[in-house]
Amino acid sequence: MLEKGNRANTLHGILLITLFSFAAFYIAEINVVKKLSFSPLIVGIILGMLYANSLRNRLPWRWVPGIKFCSKRILRWGIILYGFRLTLTQVVAVGLPAIIVDTIIVAGTIFLGIWLGRVLKIDKETALMTSTGSAICGAAAVLGAEPVVKCESHKTAIAVSTVVVFGTLSMFLYPVMYRSGLLSGLTDTQVAIYTGSTLHEVAHVAGAGNAMDPTDALGIAGTATITKMIRVMLLAPVLVIMGIALSKSRKPTDKNKEKKSRITIPWFAFGFIGVICLNSLLQYIFGVESVKDIPLNATIEYIDTFMLTMAMTALGTETSIEKFKKVGAKPFLLAGLIYIWLLVGGYLITKYLCGLF
Repeated sequence: MLEKGNRANTLHGILLITLFSFAAFYIAEINVVKKLSFSPLIVGIILGMLYANSLRNRLPWRWVPGIKFCSKRILRWGIILYGFRLTLTQVVAVGLPAIIVDTIIVAGTIFLGIWLGRVLKIDKETALMTSTGSAICGAAAVLGAEPVVKCESHKTAIAVSTVVVFGTLSMFLYPVMYRSGLLSGLTDTQVAIYTGSTLHEVAHVAGAGNAMDPTDALGIAGTATITKMIRVMLLAPVLVIMGIALSKSRKPTDKNKEKKSRITIPWFAFGFIGVICLNSLLQYIFGVESVKDIPLNATIEYIDTFMLTMAMTALGTETSIEKFKKVGAKPFLLAGLIYIWLLVGGYLITKYLCGLF
């Protein structure tokens, strides 16, 4: 992508995405956008989609390699650096119940999404991307799955869109359910685990947790966030399993029928795990309680968020209204059915399993 003959045009494409990403960061700081908990990643993909449906055809096609560089290479490094937000200490802090609930929710959501996709006659890639985003950590999970699934960019954007719609709805619905007594069958700790194991984005969990427990006096806000972070850690093993499963199910191309399909190992997932282990070691060395207290952690997190925003923006630029029309409303119906599973199934699983400990 950065070959000598095409380097200047590629850099122009990267610069375009970089400028959009700076704009996304600025817009994300506006009060109205903040209240909706729209991260720069979400704003970035919206800006990218606006560009795709307006100026895309008027700019040089030679810039496309730079845009693809952002959606492929920068994306992988963004997922790896995402590990600096997590430590193994967080797993120990909430204990076995949260780990078990998270694992069942993630596995159940992905398998249910694949099955519902077949019932609704949705293509396998869209169903897998949509269910992965709902199962693990929203947009970041969709981005992580994209290099493994190897789907078209507009399918990735559609999966992210479903996360935005239902994740934002949850962020406002869960506090209402809590205050109205609909969650009275759960203890405060169970409410936290339920919230962290079923809401889509980390921002959604933080928003809902703080709305239910503003001062964290009940431990809901903190425990919910940690439960969510454990769920994020499951991204790496899910991507590895997904890569192996997809490689076995893919048929060889016509040009290469005699060769067996190679197993796609998402090496960046191992980098993600390695960074988590490194971050845990740094937390121990510096003797700090929070991951945010580790030196340079805030800077790395900012850089990582910017890189992921670039990737999301680049994906958005590949998504036009025509492509949305082609896919239709079925992905949103699928996401809606998955959402009902998270809402009801997550409640029952949390209540039953946490009651055993």
